[in-house]
Amino acid sequence: MSAPLIAPASTSGGVAALRARFRDGKRALIEHFGAARPTATAASRLLKGLARHVDATLTELWVHAGMPAGAALVAVGGYGRAELFPYSDVDVLVLLPGADGSAEVQRAAIEGFITACWDIGLEIGSSVRSVDECVAEAARDVTVQTALLESRLVCGSRRLFAGFRDASQQALDPVAFLRAKTLEMQQRHVKYEGTPYSLEPNCKESPGGLRDLQVVVWVARAAGLGRTWSELAARGLVTAFEASQLARHEGTLKLIRARLHLVAGRREDRLVFDLQTAVAESFGYKATGGQRSSEVLMHRYYWAAKAVTQLNQILMLNIEERINGSEAAPMRPINERFLDRSGMLEVARDDLYLDEPHAILETFLVFEQTPGIQGLSARTLRALYNARNVMDGRFRRDPVNHALFMAILRQPKGLTHAFRLLNQTSVLGRYLWVFRRIVGRMQHDLFHVYTVDQHILMVLRNVRRFFIPEHAHEYPFCSQLASTWDAPELLYVAALFHDVAKGRGGDHSELGAVEVRRFCREHGIARDDAQLIEFLVREHLTMSRIAQKEDLSDANVIAAFAQRVGSERRLTALYLLTVADIRGTSPKVWNAWKGKLLEDLYRFTLRALGGARPNLDAEIEARKQEARQNLALHSALPGTEEPLWQTLEISYFARHDAGDIAWHARSLWRHIETTVPIVRARLSAVGEGLQVLVYSPDRPDLFARICGYFDSAGFSIQDAKIHTTRTGYALDTFQVVSTLIDAHHAGGERELKYRDLISLVETQAAAALASTGPLPEPGRGRVSRRVRSFPVVPRVTLNPDERAQRWLLTVSASDRSGLLYAVARVLARHQINLQLAKVSTLGERVEDTFLVDGPALQQPKAQLRIESELLDAVAPPA
Repeated sequence: MSAPLIAPASTSGGVAALRARFRDGKRALIEHFGAARPTATAASRLLKGLARHVDATLTELWVHAGMPAGAALVAVGGYGRAELFPYSDVDVLVLLPGADGSAEVQRAAIEGFITACWDIGLEIGSSVRSVDECVAEAARDVTVQTALLESRLVCGSRRLFAGFRDASQQALDPVAFLRAKTLEMQQRHVKYEGTPYSLEPNCKESPGGLRDLQVVVWVARAAGLGRTWSELAARGLVTAFEASQLARHEGTLKLIRARLHLVAGRREDRLVFDLQTAVAESFGYKATGGQRSSEVLMHRYYWAAKAVTQLNQILMLNIEERINGSEAAPMRPINERFLDRSGMLEVARDDLYLDEPHAILETFLVFEQTPGIQGLSARTLRALYNARNVMDGRFRRDPVNHALFMAILRQPKGLTHAFRLLNQTSVLGRYLWVFRRIVGRMQHDLFHVYTVDQHILMVLRNVRRFFIPEHAHEYPFCSQLASTWDAPELLYVAALFHDVAKGRGGDHSELGAVEVRRFCREHGIARDDAQLIEFLVREHLTMSRIAQKEDLSDANVIAAFAQRVGSERRLTALYLLTVADIRGTSPKVWNAWKGKLLEDLYRFTLRALGGARPNLDAEIEARKQEARQNLALHSALPGTEEPLWQTLEISYFARHDAGDIAWHARSLWRHIETTVPIVRARLSAVGEGLQVLVYSPDRPDLFARICGYFDSAGFSIQDAKIHTTRTGYALDTFQVVSTLIDAHHAGGERELKYRDLISLVETQAAAALASTGPLPEPGRGRVSRRVRSFPVVPRVTLNPDERAQRWLLTVSASDRSGLLYAVARVLARHQINLQLAKVSTLGERVEDTFLVDGPALQQPKAQLRIESELLDAVAPPA
């Protein structure tokens, strides 16, 4: 049996003293780091110091535990690199001699050692193995193989450890290990969104994070090519400059991760919104007029992550060629400057770009034009990385380069991948200097989930897909319009520049229009085409705003927009760009309802641009006729519609399509003079969710009660059409989605779930609306972490129409459950009548527009009180 840690009489005191010594030593190292200037050197000193401190503590515990003779304590994983972040796990291997790693005589000592580690505050991850067991387990699991690769002796038998290292190395297959780690890296990249520009990146695991550097060292080490950047340089895998860049960016990432641990007070590798500002302030960054302190930090992180992504790609390809022996493989010439190396585009010589700068942009043109080319080789990536200084002002002004760039835009294939490569290799930002300013720039508007440069490339991809037949099923109407468009490159340029002036202060649409005008002039774009592109950049937000905030049944709204657009060509281009832009902000922002609003606006405006004067009477008569045909198809008797239609104003028919009009008549013809609320629901004809019809004797709090029911039942209102009949009945139609169903179900299953809800909604909503009790207090719904970190300042505006008979109420605030009910409750309290509601959710921000009237709005004091109460209602919870 092994000896106890210390004599039994003083066990608790000994553990307490050792715990205090370990805690005080760790705290001293962390406090010294926290007080020091935030540099990579200071971070390296901390990581090594923490590892040495743990080494000493474990060694003391090992000795006092009386561990078996001939055994060894081995540091593995990150701890094996002799680096420990403040709250990282301590992974150790207890290596035992002989084949049996679980002999009874050893078990008590090992259990005592591990228990003592936890008792003093060392959160270790431990395993107990013999050499043979380690080799066998590593053969089955590449993760174990990786951990053992970085093993380091802490204390115990050197002979056993040496034998373990030899056996592990002999069992390692560099080719299989490279393949496994490459696949593992690809899988990890997919898990973390495939981009280094996630707004809340994991500085260890995300693309461009520390793990991408560690993978390079692992595969190089497994192949015996080196353990450090300098050793890789000596082997010719990296240049001296690249080795220095690797060390520099690794230092930046380690520094950020160490500071993140300190600020969080726990193991936290994600730069989440809640912590970004505090971490930035720990660096000494301050907010300025146009930039948050967190933006300064994240910009620094993104630049380091982007460089790591580039260097990782170069090194992984280089190592693969070295391990597989494909460096001398025959290559197919493409032209005198480029070769095809097994599907990768290879430069003919290393100094190509230094001698012939035009070949830089030609690289991406050849990439698009050459069938079978899948990417850029390590040699090409390295040559581009080392040619950055060549891409100067003269390079940007060179007419040959202008022609090459336009040729890249005009290619029928490969555009999306070419521009991703242009950005990944930093060529895009060095050729378009204005683009360089938005690389890695965050957007704090609660609906963009990408940095500005990634969003722009996503929009470019979306526009490109409109012109690809294989993607016609995604956006059929857009693809139909794109099929008749003669110059796709004009839309591509507009996509590239639409947000390029973000972050400067001022109107980015206007500033972007100035930038794109200069680009068009320099690149020889014809005057009419240049004016179209400038118009698109300046107006890229207009169509979305009108579709989601204004009454599309108002002929004046359509006429004003038609006059602003001016031509069918401009309208089509703006529509395509708008759809691509909204789709490129976040997967959550776009829905079929927004698509219908935009398509309706497009069609109404197209008709106005065609010279046909709006003839509302003829339009309504046509809708009525179509609705009668729809009723006949449902076996309704002739005249079924008349009792309801006789009570309705012309605005009702202007705001509903024929399908809705027929459904309303079919549902209500027996209930025209009902004394109780009637509720009918059906699957939405547009997109997901339900369409809900409410018909009830009108009362001031009716809209509030409807909103209260939907909120309590877990529905989100996407759109509301509010009407009051001539006989004093409310006829309201709502487009709603269930947040629970949308979150956890998909496809056909989702439709079935909605079908199951129809009868429940009809019964429960009718009961809720029949209630005459006081309106319940609105709940202060929880907000997301992102809203807490980047709150929207609530805004309420109330503007009268020309005759001050109706008022346009606009509410902008951070989204949360119960928000619309809180607004409706204020309106009900002041007996404000609602005529139209446009509910627009942009990610985690709402921008709702209401057309209202009521006597209180004619009184200035009452109006101020209403606005103040609305601001209180939409304010985020404390």
